[in-house]
Formats: sequence, structure tokens, C-alpha cells
Amino acid sequence: MLSKELEFTINLAYKEARENNHEFMTVEHLLLALLDDPVARPILRACGAELEELHADLSDFIDANTPRLMEGQETQPTLGFQRVLQRAVFQASSSERPEATGANALVALFSEKESQAVYLLDQQGVTRLDVVNHISHGEEADFDDRRAEPSEGGNNGEAQESPLEAYATNLNEEAAKGRIDP
Repeated sequence: MLSKELEFTINLAYKEARENNHEFMTVEHLLLALLDDPVARPILRACGAELEELHADLSDFIDANTPRLMEGQETQPTLGFQRVLQRAVFQASSSERPEATGANALVALFSEKESQAVYLLDQQGVTRLDVVNHISHGEEADFDDRRAEPSEGGNNGEAQESPLEAYATNLNEEAAKGRIDP
């Protein structure tokens, strides 16, 4: 199932393709629409994308490379476009989310490696890993700060207990003390 925001974004991609008489609605159309998606836009910005430049590059590519409709034809989504949406729904489902959002679509888009959309994101230094890290950890995603090392401070200047020591049981110690049933 798609979120209302993602449905709106897909409709925006379709409208853009239809208004420009494009025969196909492509992965590039989807990324262009995701630039205005309320979930995907902040993620792209946080990952270092220059949104205006990306918008211009996508628009130029789409205009130059998408076939135009003939009389009586309808705009059709490409297989790549459909695969991205299927992956987005699958990803949301596998992470036990009720709806796929623009963030899921953005991650799924990276699976279309041969697309100009992924190439343009790569040119701006935006990778799938950047997007996934931002989604998972938010803007403060800096894994150097998240290591499970004891930090200084706390009680009387002593080192605080590491998360491993705080939340895990050392079975070797328990066995040595005879607290584990063989």
C-alpha cells in the first residue's frame, strides 16, 4: 500500500509526463516528482543533493530522450518505474510499515542501476547507503559517534559502561562462575 503523499507524487509524475506528451512515465519522471515529495525532498537535501541542479538535469534528459505520444495513445509507466514501486512496497512491508513512502521509493530507485536518475544522483555524490543511513538514523547519522565504546564522564569521572556490557550477558563469565546449566 502507498502513502497518500507517495500517491500524490506518482500522480504528479504522471501529470508531468502527460502534459509534456511523453509516451512513457520513467524512473526519471519519478525522481523528478520525488524532488517535491514531503518525505523524499528533505532526505535528498540532507544527503547533499543540489535539488535545483538535479531538477534541471532530469528535465533536460527527459525532454531529450522520452518519445512523444502519437494521436490516441496514453502515457504508460515503464517496467523500471513499476519495479521501483513494487520494491518500495516490498521494502515497507518487510520493515513492518503499513505504507510505502517517498523514502521507500527513493531507496528502491537505486536498484535501477542503468537509469539516468541513478547516474545523476551518483554524480551529485548521493548513494543508496547515504539515503538508507539517513532514513535509519536521521540527520545526526554519524556512525563514528555511535560506536559502542565507553565514554568518559558520568559518576566521579569514571568511564561509563558500554552498551554491550549494559545490555548483554557475558556467557563465558557466567559459565566460569557456575551459573549456567550445562
